[in-house]
Amino acid sequence: MKPITNKEQQVTYLKERLEIFLEVLDAIDPETTEIEDIDRLIQMMDDLEEKMDQFQSREDK
Repeated sequence: MKPITNKEQQVTYLKERLEIFLEVLDAIDPETTEIEDIDRLIQMMDDLEEKMDQFQSREDK
């Protein structure tokens, strides 16, 4: 897969990923949430942060 270098495409990508995160977060039932669910949310946030860092480093070059 070709790296996303266009700023507009980067923002669109991040918005889509954030929307997915929010949908997962909204679907979680606090009464039945397990550690694995929390770990999944943390991993999603870590992945999003990593992608933001990648985009930022491409802009700096």
